[in-house]
Amino acid sequence: MTLLTLLALVFICVGGLVTLLFWLPKVVNRPRLKEFLGNRYPLVLLFYFTNGPFLLLIGLYLLWFQCR
Repeated sequence: MTLLTLLALVFICVGGLVTLLFWLPKVVNRPRLKEFLGNRYPLVLLFYFTNGPFLLLIGLYLLWFQCR
């Protein structure tokens, strides 16, 4: 297993976990978070997109790149 493959698997796991945790209703209470943060709530969405689906897509791309 190469370093790039290992990195891809880590990205897939972390991105999938963050995505799963963000969309489970009992783990992250988004309405309460929006009420608490107010106009800083878009920072939470930025954090989610950069650490959730974006990492997942990068990991899948790296894995696909290794298999070619």
